[in-house]
Amino acid sequence: MMSSAVISGFVLGALAPWLTRRLGAYVHWLLALLPAALFAYFAQFLPTIAAGNTVRVASEWVPGLDVTLSFYLDGLSLIFALLITGIGTFIVLYTGGYLHGHHHLGRFFLYLLSFMGSMLGLVLADNVITLFVFWELTSITSFLLIGFNHTEAKSRRAAMQALVVTGGGGLALLAGLLIMAAVTGTTELSEILGSPEVLTSSALYVPMTILVLLGAFSKSAQFPLHFWLPNAMEAPTPVSAYLHSSTMVKAGVYLLARLSPGLGGTELWFYALVVFGAVTMLVGGILAMRQSDLKLVLAYTTVAGLGILTMLIGLGGDYAFKAMALFLITHAFYKGGLFMVAGAIDHGTGTRDATRLGGLARPMPATFAAAVLLGLSMAGIIPFVGFIAKEVMYEATLHVGATGVVLVTVAAVFGNAFNVVAAGIVGLRPFLSSHKSTPHHPHEAPVSMLVGPVLLAALGLFCGVAFPLTAEFVAAPVMASLNGLPVGDQAAELYLWHGIKPPLILSLATLALGALGFVFWPQMRAGIAAILRAIGWGPDHGYDQTITGLERLAYAVTRVQQTGYLRHYLMATFLVAAAFILGTLIWVGGLPTDFRSPTLLLPEVIALALLIGGAIVATIVFSRVAAVAAVSVVGYAVALLFLIFSAPDLAFTQFMVETLTVVILVLVLMRVPLEVSALRTRAGRLRDGLIAIAVGTAVSLVLLTTTQGPLDLRLSEFFIENSVPVAHGHNIVNVILVDFRALDTLGEIFVVTVAGLSCFGLLRLTLSRRKAARASIQPAQRTDSGDMPGGEA
Repeated sequence: MMSSAVISGFVLGALAPWLTRRLGAYVHWLLALLPAALFAYFAQFLPTIAAGNTVRVASEWVPGLDVTLSFYLDGLSLIFALLITGIGTFIVLYTGGYLHGHHHLGRFFLYLLSFMGSMLGLVLADNVITLFVFWELTSITSFLLIGFNHTEAKSRRAAMQALVVTGGGGLALLAGLLIMAAVTGTTELSEILGSPEVLTSSALYVPMTILVLLGAFSKSAQFPLHFWLPNAMEAPTPVSAYLHSSTMVKAGVYLLARLSPGLGGTELWFYALVVFGAVTMLVGGILAMRQSDLKLVLAYTTVAGLGILTMLIGLGGDYAFKAMALFLITHAFYKGGLFMVAGAIDHGTGTRDATRLGGLARPMPATFAAAVLLGLSMAGIIPFVGFIAKEVMYEATLHVGATGVVLVTVAAVFGNAFNVVAAGIVGLRPFLSSHKSTPHHPHEAPVSMLVGPVLLAALGLFCGVAFPLTAEFVAAPVMASLNGLPVGDQAAELYLWHGIKPPLILSLATLALGALGFVFWPQMRAGIAAILRAIGWGPDHGYDQTITGLERLAYAVTRVQQTGYLRHYLMATFLVAAAFILGTLIWVGGLPTDFRSPTLLLPEVIALALLIGGAIVATIVFSRVAAVAAVSVVGYAVALLFLIFSAPDLAFTQFMVETLTVVILVLVLMRVPLEVSALRTRAGRLRDGLIAIAVGTAVSLVLLTTTQGPLDLRLSEFFIENSVPVAHGHNIVNVILVDFRALDTLGEIFVVTVAGLSCFGLLRLTLSRRKAARASIQPAQRTDSGDMPGGEA
């Protein structure tokens, strides 16, 4: 059933374009039933997981490589699955209103539902290969979503940038996961994480951890790889709301949390996550203050939020993991809702610029109510769950060791203060400031666009007021996943009020700083903009420089390698082959020691004489036809040797190949000039002769070395013993080709087929050009007799 739940998103996505054409404007109400049903399906596991149980299902996928289609449900994966499906329901509904009448609406639903299925597979996967497959599927589907407006250059650049950054990180992640599997001897995550001492004591712990961090940091936009995420705002608002609330950008955070029981608890893990998380939090918060576009303000605060989550995972311990669980859900609620609010404002007014918005509370009352509630949760005001998350976060920072408590706590206060300012910019300023004229007359969004923000705001309030339920069904199960301990051992108690203590004082300081920042936001924005202009360079510009440098390098390498002359490619191939063969023989001391001349019979002497003579003639002659004839003599001499040494099938094949080669080459030479001036120079012939001598020497030395050693018959005996019982064939050569080397042979056939098709395409292109050239000649240019000017027919 769990596998079907994951795959269902792809199936319905494939049907979405057809359903959209059939149902038109109402299709989103039907499509939203799937994520809603999946939410109900996963919600039924809440009591089971809260009681300390886990669920695992597995089926064979690629048994030969130990790859299973296995899914694992515990506190962490369940919360993510509920967020993905629950918020996914609102996003599908919201899309129907936001993209109403769009001619590619069906295609958008295809991408969106496929993305949902990819994220579900990612957070539920228990096998590292399965996890990586879904990890990359999220990159591909998000590329399609971000580049949905593909006619706009900014959208194409943002989509490509996201794919390059996250795809590059994915390659690093794959290497890290494979090392983990090799160290522990299993590819199942639940088994890998069950033996953390094997991972942390391994000599490969440092490289595997760095590779995993590269993958996670690129996906979750940690500094300095944060630049792709704000640029992804070129995507339609439903995409932004989904990516930022519960899905792709949190995939890296999910991975860090999932691997924390195995890789965590070391200095490398602690400092990497805490330092990068804290820096990302501050950088994201500062850059958010620079923006006036509502989506960009929210995007940069998402960067800051991802930094907070990373920092909390790195801190470790009960308080930090509890704060991570609470901040995870509160961030999903308010960020998903506020993005939808920003889209509703854009839909109702025609702009998202906070400096051009004001007085929207009266014409957009429902949006205003949702925005206020969501903003209060983002700012961390009691009794929202955002307040509890902030209090627990400060408790976690105060429990850091004495050397870092001040730095981490101050960073957290400023990071949360930026969130307060952003909440005011998005949740209050467009509605309560003085009225401003907008491109469109302000009007309320349709119901489908309001359902999500209103319910997410209500959830933020409910999870705060009903904090015992939040502790039992959210905090404790997630803490158990991160600690790698039973649910019953978690200290997951939550409180709305536990007296005037340091966390409350820090919360009040945060609100005071945030209020001050909101009041002086225009001045702060101008100051940050001036500083950034003075710096003049950033990671986004560095990305462009890197891509430009890679393109120039590729162009230079291509110019050196692809000269367009076949003789250059052959020279490079033979030189490299000779150098590596000779170098290897010298390096390993494998040069032959016995150079005694064997006793030759007359037929063997004749064949060798023909072979050597043909090779010499092919090197020194001027005529191409003579060179072809000389090379054919070499081929026939080799065939004669096969025949002498009892290999008639090889001899027959060689005769056939040589005959066909000569015929084809002669046919080709009939179409090319044969003048002496077109042939090689004396220096060229000398060069080719030296290369031929080098290759011949290398191959001869290998043959001498091979024949002087003991003959290893294990491979021959294997094929003799297994050809009939395994492959049911008595011709061993045929069996090797079509059974034991089946994929290799298939690949060769595929290459030959592609080459043939390419030749066919080139010939058709040449014929088309000739026809076009003939057609372009005007009848007036032809002579009365129909001949071409200049006497050409």
